[in-house]
Formats: sequence, structure tokens, C-alpha cells
Amino acid sequence: MNFKKHIILSSLAALGMMMLFSCTTNDKPEPVKETQAVTSEKAKPSGPFPFYKSIEVRPGLTFEVVSWGKGVDSVGGYLVLMSDSVKSNYKSLSNERKGIVTDVWNMDMDNDGNPELYIELLSKKNVLDLNVYEYTSNGFQKINFPSLSNAIKRNYAGNDKFTIKEGELYRSFPIVKPADTTMKDGALKTLKYSLRGNSFSMEEVKEE
Repeated sequence: MNFKKHIILSSLAALGMMMLFSCTTNDKPEPVKETQAVTSEKAKPSGPFPFYKSIEVRPGLTFEVVSWGKGVDSVGGYLVLMSDSVKSNYKSLSNERKGIVTDVWNMDMDNDGNPELYIELLSKKNVLDLNVYEYTSNGFQKINFPSLSNAIKRNYAGNDKFTIKEGELYRSFPIVKPADTTMKDGALKTLKYSLRGNSFSMEEVKEE
């Protein structure tokens, strides 16, 4: 009896060791797979639309402006989307650009009831320009924005700024190398723009 009991106990012990070994091998965690680190370029992709702005002129009439272009920031295009939900009218305008779109706003400087869209472009790192469109029932009409005269350019080196005051458009920039020795170095020159008959006029604002 003792001999048989010993065999039974030995068999049970061996079976227990086999079960323990089997559980240990099956429960062993798989090695962690190596993951490739995400680069900064993938984490912060440069999208094709560096600028977007939506402007509601009045309830139902909205302009959306988006710029696109990959590679050189100052080369690409922009798109203007007009939505007039009241009249169920939808139109678009696309144009190439030489500069970076920095801002867009709307005005009605000639008070004819047709909104004008002003697209501000930054070119040559510190020089601003405007692309202006008036929207009528016939669509978009480009209005030429006047360039600076040769006399003004003699004191101009960029760093200009467009501002709106009481419905008027102004452009100011620091004067460089003033020919007038009585003028302080670093003084600002301010230009005021008016719009009549889809034609701009410009005058210099004299400091008081």
C-alpha cells in the first residue's frame, strides 16, 4: 500500500509540475514591438491652406477667403467664395498671388451699396499691397489699387500698415532718410485713400 501510495503521489507531483510549466510558458508576455518615433515634420504638417477668413457682410451674405500654395510662401493663389443664402446665389473668384495673405476685410468706401473686399498681401518681407474687388450682382470686379509715386518711394522702405478710421482707409509707414532736414528721423508718413467711381485717389495727410 505504501509503495502504491508513493507512486500515486509522485505521479500527481509530476503532473502538477507539468501544468505549472505549461501555464508559465503560455502566460509569458510577448516582447514589446519597437515603434518608430514621429518626426516633428509629421507632427506639424504644413497644410495647403495657410490662410482662411470668413466675413459676414450682412445676414445671409458671406465671403470666405482662403489662400493655398506649397513650397515658397509668397507664391501661390487665393480663392474667394461668396454665399448669398437669401438669394440662393453662390459665386467664386480665384487669382494668383505674389505675396502672403495676411488679412482680409470688407468696406463700402464709395457708398454705392456694393461691398468691396480688401485682400492684404505681404511681399518682400516688409512691403504691403492690396488686391481690391467690388462685388455686384454681376460678380466680382477688380479695382486697381494705386502704387506709390516715385516721390513717396524716396522715403519708403516698407514696414507700412493699413488702418481704417471712420470708414476711411489709411496707410502709414516710417520715413527713411528724409530730404527735409527739419523732419525728425523715424517720423511717419500717412496716406489717405478715397474711392469714387471704382477709382482710388490718394492724398498725404499733413501732421498738425
